[in-house]
Amino acid sequence: MSSVNAAAAAATASQAQVQLALSAKFAKSNATTEQSVVQLIEAANANLQQLVKSSAASGVGATLDISA
Repeated sequence: MSSVNAAAAAATASQAQVQLALSAKFAKSNATTEQSVVQLIEAANANLQQLVKSSAASGVGATLDISA
């Protein structure tokens, strides 16, 4: 193996390590983002459930007489 081939192989290996490190960083960032989205959806669901529970009493607004 010539010194040029050895240098090219070393450069390729270094580039592969950088790509692997970036891939790992992006994967971690994506997982964090997904977790944040899940937390946001769960919070919205909890808020909606509270809103439903605190709304008007049962039967209020269920019937409306518009015959007049």
